[in-house]
Amino acid sequence: MRNLLKLEEAALFALAVFAYAGMGLPWWWFALLLFAPDLSAIGYLAGPRVGAFTYNLFHHRALAVLLFALSVPMGSIPLRVAGIILFAHASLDRVFGYGLKHSDSFQNTHLGPIVRRRQP
Repeated sequence: MRNLLKLEEAALFALAVFAYAGMGLPWWWFALLLFAPDLSAIGYLAGPRVGAFTYNLFHHRALAVLLFALSVPMGSIPLRVAGIILFAHASLDRVFGYGLKHSDSFQNTHLGPIVRRRQP
């Protein structure tokens, strides 16, 4: 089941790449901005509760869909890019096992605990 969910997330990431490709914008923007949502982890400096809130806000696909949807009637390219980037980033994170955070620890996610493999 875990692999099936990762495949689904990879497909959603591909959808975001496809949406970005249709905009005709430079690819270096996509590459640069793809990791920008991780800046939301700075909230952890204020503690795990604030950190989880800020991290989850910028890693929740509902925000990505909302920004994209608002960009259409507004004709806003920056909003559209933000929506696509947030969507792509959240999907890619989930491919690698990084889910939305619980307020007790960064390592505790909705996908289960983040387990780091030790080198032999």
